[in-house]
Amino acid sequence: MIRLLIADDESLLRMAFRMVFEAEPDMEVAGEADDGEQAARLARRLRPDVVLMDVRMPGLDGIEATRRIVRDSPRSRVLILTTFDLDEYAFAGLRAGAAGFLPKNTRPPELLSAIRAVAAGEAALSPRVTRRVLERFAPQMTPGPAERDERLARLTAREYEVLTQVARGLSNAEVAAALRLAEATVKTHLSRVLVKLGLRDRAQVVVFAYESGLVRPAPPL
Repeated sequence: MIRLLIADDESLLRMAFRMVFEAEPDMEVAGEADDGEQAARLARRLRPDVVLMDVRMPGLDGIEATRRIVRDSPRSRVLILTTFDLDEYAFAGLRAGAAGFLPKNTRPPELLSAIRAVAAGEAALSPRVTRRVLERFAPQMTPGPAERDERLARLTAREYEVLTQVARGLSNAEVAAALRLAEATVKTHLSRVLVKLGLRDRAQVVVFAYESGLVRPAPPL
């Protein structure tokens, strides 16, 4: 059973989400929050599997609440809700540690699929979409030389290659084709990369690559 925490200051929207989730046999709503402070507090107490987080809430906003949940309730994964799929809140949410983001107008089947993916330890969006967000807002980042992050020294040469390919937005199948590996081998290498770098999912791999300077944003046209 996937336990959910809904954080949104609009009560009607929380009610709509609850109706959708409670109709699913593998989901239950553990709690609701109408601001970020309450969301962070309930996440610590209820330990939900997934937190559905609005970003524009009174008081503590969803980005800071995400940062606190990632820090204090590491077993809870956060899905950011945004007005548009490429807005600054999606970017800020990823940097705060969210497992992904979804536009508020996402259809229920896609929303449910994303929640199940996040609960299973996967990212809720493709690395390619993550990279589009980071490319757009990369000027707000201040990456340094990749060599400065000592965690990279923990990787084998092959793991480093897989990290670089994933950070460029390639799927496991595409990485496998590029490096002439079996897809299962790519998955194994990526799992080791996540452990060695202390990252939670593919979305965070892309964020790490940009912040460390491993991947640089494409020059503007």
